[in-house]
Amino acid sequence: MPVLDGDEPDSRWTERGTRPGRKPVRPDPAAGPVAALAYRLWELKAEAGDPSFAEMSARLGAAASKSSLAAAARGQVLPTWETTWEFVRVLAVDRLGQDAEDTRREWRGHWERAASAAHTETEAPMAEQPQIPPQARPPLARRPAVIAAVATAAAGVGAGLFTWLSPLVGEGEPAARSTPATTVSPHDDSVFEGDITHPDGTVVKKGTQFTKVWRIRNAGTVPWRGRFLTRLNDTSCRAPERVEIRPVEPGESVDIEVRVRAADSPGRCKIYWKITNEAGHELFAAKKPIFLDVVVA
Repeated sequence: MPVLDGDEPDSRWTERGTRPGRKPVRPDPAAGPVAALAYRLWELKAEAGDPSFAEMSARLGAAASKSSLAAAARGQVLPTWETTWEFVRVLAVDRLGQDAEDTRREWRGHWERAASAAHTETEAPMAEQPQIPPQARPPLARRPAVIAAVATAAAGVGAGLFTWLSPLVGEGEPAARSTPATTVSPHDDSVFEGDITHPDGTVVKKGTQFTKVWRIRNAGTVPWRGRFLTRLNDTSCRAPERVEIRPVEPGESVDIEVRVRAADSPGRCKIYWKITNEAGHELFAAKKPIFLDVVVA
């Protein structure tokens, strides 16, 4: 399977995905399916005015880190679909004004073809079973004798073992059977249950304050302690960088509240958050971020 990208920053690369002091080099589309997808992303980025990856992640509102966006454009590993779509969405839809559904359908096709082709390239052919030459096979006439000798030896070993063990087992008492211990690995998971206040598309007055509430459930076996909802991007609306989540037991749901101040001018306000630990490390990298999406009027 192709390798998927991560969100860990790489200090060797600048925010535009190149080594310091070097000009960005576009991937060669003939180098393979992953490089061809990255080349398409570079073309889209240039068409949208060539914003930096930091700008895409912050000001333009992509729900992916700048290192993930840069890795997607390098063409060395296959980015996740979520990272690919955020790369495309902020440029093609938000900046160039293309239709969201048509764009999503087109790029989903590009990504799936790259993933399929990359998977095919990494598949190794199955090793052929070695063939035993006829001269190495024992003659049919000798096979019964060999089988009989093996059976006799096995019976002798079994009898000797029973004789050695019989004094250790009381008469009429079956030997105790050992049962292997069963261990359960801790599992950390979350499930988004819905918007409690201000669902997507809610209209709020400019300059006013309001409280956004989401409901999330602890779907794992690990109690949540020292967890936060951390903001991923900046917008004209103002919100805290992170909000503490109260302790949550496995199977329990929690309502998370964020106080937001609407922008002073009309427009769309979309802010993304993800669950992190106290050090700011993302805990559910494969999960999509939760977000606030309101219209300021």
